[in-house]
Amino acid sequence: MNFELPEDLREMQTIIRDFMLSRVEPRAHEIEDTNAVPPELLREAADLGLFGLSIPEEYGGVGLGALGRCAVYEALGQGHMGFGGVISAHASIGTSGLVKLGNEEQKQRFLPRMASGECVAGFAITEPSSGSDAANIRTRAEKRGDVYVLNGTKHYISNAPIAGLLTVIAITDPSRGTRGMSAFLVEPQSTPGLTIGKIDEKMGQKGALSAEVIFQDAEVPAANLLGPEHLGYREALGILTNGRVGIAARSTGAMQRLLDLSVAHAKTREQFGQPIAEFQAVQFMLAEMDIAIQTSRLLWQKVAWMVDHGQDVRRMASVAKYHATEALSQVADKAVQVAGGMGYMKDSPVERYYRDQRLLRIYEGTSEIQKLIIARDLLA
Repeated sequence: MNFELPEDLREMQTIIRDFMLSRVEPRAHEIEDTNAVPPELLREAADLGLFGLSIPEEYGGVGLGALGRCAVYEALGQGHMGFGGVISAHASIGTSGLVKLGNEEQKQRFLPRMASGECVAGFAITEPSSGSDAANIRTRAEKRGDVYVLNGTKHYISNAPIAGLLTVIAITDPSRGTRGMSAFLVEPQSTPGLTIGKIDEKMGQKGALSAEVIFQDAEVPAANLLGPEHLGYREALGILTNGRVGIAARSTGAMQRLLDLSVAHAKTREQFGQPIAEFQAVQFMLAEMDIAIQTSRLLWQKVAWMVDHGQDVRRMASVAKYHATEALSQVADKAVQVAGGMGYMKDSPVERYYRDQRLLRIYEGTSEIQKLIIARDLLA
């Protein structure tokens, strides 16, 4: 395995990082105040190909493999995390199921619009009774002629308020347990009986909107069944597994940004007649932050390489997500400490990162779930 990214991916990282720092970050306060990403920024993101990262070129996408996508996700992590959340929810778990399982008609119908950013995607599996316990899904899908009728509620669904397409996991055969779940392509804006609830008020990740998705006798065309019936749960686990390495990469990018901010502050902030960078206590914190970045980067690169080579990454994806998100939590805390009182102020990007990063240890599988996956694989 080559631990050096190819030149084209390094160039792409530079372009995306520059976009995040020069275009998105200057509007961070606007995103925070309005809880919305300016439409023109989303259009610029589409022009850069960010909505088509995992979509094959024949459908208008960029067609990157896991290593390429994660390289971009790391660059996204160096700017506003809410903005990055919109893109990653679409390009990762919102898109990968259709790319992998969709038939040609489905791909032709949706993927070009998804690649252009016209149709934002999301993934709906979480329910009030089934967060970490995905096997406890209660949303039902009953076949009636040429439609499936869905009833149930999904919640905390990323991109739901702006989504043109959701991949929805529902029960089609209750007698089969997790083997009786199926996946559906659902268009929220044109599905009778589907209601998007109020936008969730979250601690952080402003602009990355989420909400409940409520199905009350919602009719979905049978042609929108994604893949064979009753494969929904198994495929959902695969989608989430591959999404976890992307979160590890985004976390690495966020850590890099926090370290860069901390180094710059330590060099210019003076106490007792000298820059605080001269104090060993501060140097130790900076060193610990860099160690966290280097180990997390090696992990996501290894797992992305494994994905691209068709290897089973169930355990290693959990290792990468757990390590990087837990490390980010510690790095964010150290960055606030280095910044002192300024790091606690709303005007500071460090304060924003401190709030935003907390979600990464929860969604797409909590840290505790990652440890269970790792342990069970070791004991199998």
